Amino acid sequence: MATLEIRDLHVSVDTESGTKEILRGVDLTVRAGETHAVMGPNGSGKSTLAYAIAGHPKYTVTQGSLTLDGEDLLTMSVDERARAGLFLAMQYPVEVPGVTVSSFLRTAKAAVDGEPPKLRTWVKEVREAMDRLRMDPAFAERNVNEGFSGGEKKRHEILQMELLRPKLAVLDETDSGLDVDALRVVSEGVNRVVSAGQTGVLLITHYTRILRYIQPQFVHVFVDGRFVEHGGPELADRLEAEGYDRFLAPTASA
Repeated sequence: MATLEIRDLHVSVDTESGTKEILRGVDLTVRAGETHAVMGPNGSGKSTLAYAIAGHPKYTVTQGSLTLDGEDLLTMSVDERARAGLFLAMQYPVEVPGVTVSSFLRTAKAAVDGEPPKLRTWVKEVREAMDRLRMDPAFAERNVNEGFSGGEKKRHEILQMELLRPKLAVLDETDSGLDVDALRVVSEGVNRVVSAGQTGVLLITHYTRILRYIQPQFVHVFVDGRFVEHGGPELADRLEAEGYDRFLAPTASA
């Protein structure tokens, strides 16, 4: 069973005014088949956690460990982490001019599996996955994310996830900018991957609306660079009713 383990993770970033610590001792375990929701206010460090796991060079790990199936991710480059089974769906997916979606997907699949998929079966698999996500097949021949709407970009992220079947998927505010219909379609895609039992999901979000469609077994509240409370789905309901004030008040008074 694939397992991501984060232990006492501290992460800093260089700013104009000097080095700033953003993550201040993060501990978390995510196993295949599990969905963990990380919730917290703006500026709490949730996205920093996502990018630190993925290996973004902007963020420096100063303390702690990060392993996937016992392998030390901190010694790996970004592409090595992807080949090891790590997937990041970004909040703001980037455009890749000159590279078609079909070429991008097949290249990514070949990199993860160590060999390119058989073209005939691969084309069929891509078309079926696009159909499930209600994507126009013509998108396969468009350049990655060029001219895509916000919803189309997010569907493309989940398309990658469905086809690559990573061990661990980090979804950074996948619900951002989605209308109700797109949110439902994207959530169904995530649920299909999780239900296969081979992928663990770390779902980062501000709001509970996506949790109406993707039901996490575990909910974690993230404030000021660390987890301040853990629970089940009922914790998300409490956050919906009460917000984050009870976690922020001690910080404000200090």
